[in-house]
Amino acid sequence: MRIILIFGAVLSTMLAAYKWRYKIVNMLLAVSVLRKLGVIITMNIPSIKNKFLSNLFKKSSIG
Repeated sequence: MRIILIFGAVLSTMLAAYKWRYKIVNMLLAVSVLRKLGVIITMNIPSIKNKFLSNLFKKSSIG
């Protein structure tokens, strides 16, 4: 019985977090320390860093 209650509580928390995921992310990103920490962690992942930097310094065909 206890396992069912724990499972239900975890499932309810996950569903609520999914429903309000954008509001939660916006609240977290409003805190500058958390925003900087998120950028630092993200830029330490090689695949994300390479994709971001390649798009940032890509030569534009316009002009």
